[in-house]
Amino acid sequence: MTVHYHGLPLTPEIMLLDLAGKHVCISYATARAKQTEQCLRLMQSIMFDNGAFTAHQQGGTLDVEAYYDWLRPMLRQPHWAVMPDVIDGTVEQQRELLATWPFPRAVGAPVWHLGLSLDYLAELADEYPRVCLGSSQQYWKVGSPIWKRRMREAGEVLSGASCHIHGLRMMNEAGNWHYLASVDSVNVARNYKDREDMPGRMADRLDRVNAPLPAEETTKEDLFDAA
Repeated sequence: MTVHYHGLPLTPEIMLLDLAGKHVCISYATARAKQTEQCLRLMQSIMFDNGAFTAHQQGGTLDVEAYYDWLRPMLRQPHWAVMPDVIDGTVEQQRELLATWPFPRAVGAPVWHLGLSLDYLAELADEYPRVCLGSSQQYWKVGSPIWKRRMREAGEVLSGASCHIHGLRMMNEAGNWHYLASVDSVNVARNYKDREDMPGRMADRLDRVNAPLPAEETTKEDLFDAA
């Protein structure tokens, strides 16, 4: 089974009731205090995103200490948070930020950006119970041919790993990669009104897509190469 985290904020806020019992993702960059409080009561679990990608897009950087202060009263099982990372940063920059993490590793997940070395991915998979995969640099476009090739390379590294792998912004790829234990996207929050749908019903359809068995994924490689 693949766990689907549906990104917020959701408008109007009353529609949060329609997502009750789901898994949701709340970004530090776009969090609304009232919605966060409601989600802590209504949702099955919360993935807290550090918002580094949004900050990078806006030309800023993540305030790490402020992020930790925000997490402190909320971060406990079954919730978890994306650990601080540097978009387009080096392995050493990532390691330096991970060293500042003040919470148990069980409630945090480092990010391996697809542009970083496969050796670093192996290191993270060996040291942490959960690892996020992030699309950046030449692999920024999720689903592109070069992205798919890199994901297959990552899968080879992760073949013997026991950690939980989360795909950042990869909900549309949930049914294509056997090692994705969870995924997230803001698809529901952004698009449910355009499709004249209810957010809960749209989330239900997305939640039905689960990771394939490894053998099923292998049969798709020729299609990926031809894309």
